[in-house]
Amino acid sequence: MFLIQPPHVRELNLFSAMPDHFRRPDRSAWADANRGGAPTDSFLEGPVFDDAGNLYVTDIPWGRIFRIDTQGDWSLVAEYDGEPNGMKFLDATTLLVTDYKNGLMQVDVGSGRVTPFLARRNSERFKGVNDLVFDAAGNLYFTDQGQTGLHDPTGRLYRLGRDGRLDLLLGNIPSPNGVALSPDGKVLYLAVTRGNCVWRVPLLPDGSVSKVGQFFTSYGPSGPDGLAVDAQGRLLIANPGLGYVWVLNGRAEPVQVLCGPSGASITNLAFGGPERRTLFVTDSTHGQVLRAEMDASGLQLARR
Repeated sequence: MFLIQPPHVRELNLFSAMPDHFRRPDRSAWADANRGGAPTDSFLEGPVFDDAGNLYVTDIPWGRIFRIDTQGDWSLVAEYDGEPNGMKFLDATTLLVTDYKNGLMQVDVGSGRVTPFLARRNSERFKGVNDLVFDAAGNLYFTDQGQTGLHDPTGRLYRLGRDGRLDLLLGNIPSPNGVALSPDGKVLYLAVTRGNCVWRVPLLPDGSVSKVGQFFTSYGPSGPDGLAVDAQGRLLIANPGLGYVWVLNGRAEPVQVLCGPSGASITNLAFGGPERRTLFVTDSTHGQVLRAEMDASGLQLARR
């Protein structure tokens, strides 16, 4: 990659770490399959903010959802038989969760009640849903990753309309992961983890997609994961294998690189704080949330 201007490199700082009493020393089926059996006391994902400024995160192997208040204090919202990953708010009090084990689930953040939202399609289970985003019209885009990769490029991108219609937009993806929309809603960015890249997916007026292209190429052992977009239209990419957040301009050139501590697995990210100018990221291997002040606000996320 040739860059006329080198990116500005900064460090991510600690916001809050999971308290020890919430960490689980036991083995889990998820970690056996996805972490090579390595001890995994937690694996944080899915950061999203409520209207009061509280941060919600998932803990995939132990089926938990946590609330972290503005002071960094943790509380357990829900614990159930699932593997929750990405989250967005359906409304002010209901989270919609991509659950690898169960499909799309909804969580009432007041009671902690977990119920199915879309568990199957035509009686068939998903491969393993991963992340999601709403557009301004309330349509939901979500990825179905499962164990796909370059050996099996059959991961899927779906759109669920407000009318309940489920459309398969792409079915040839080697490990689809995070999704984010451009400010005008005409382009969807799709993290392709095992391809170590981000695809650019034009969304056409008739609801189809066409001329999907590779927007950005990374490197290292594990490629792009969670995505976000700021008010300038820049794409932010959590890159777990490098422990970085890439901040890309419209030409996919890195203008900033935010670095986590040694051994960090930076999996996902969300804007919060005053005017949404603070970026919060999950460091999954250390069970903590990091942050950095940004020079532009994050886009306001749509809800259904």
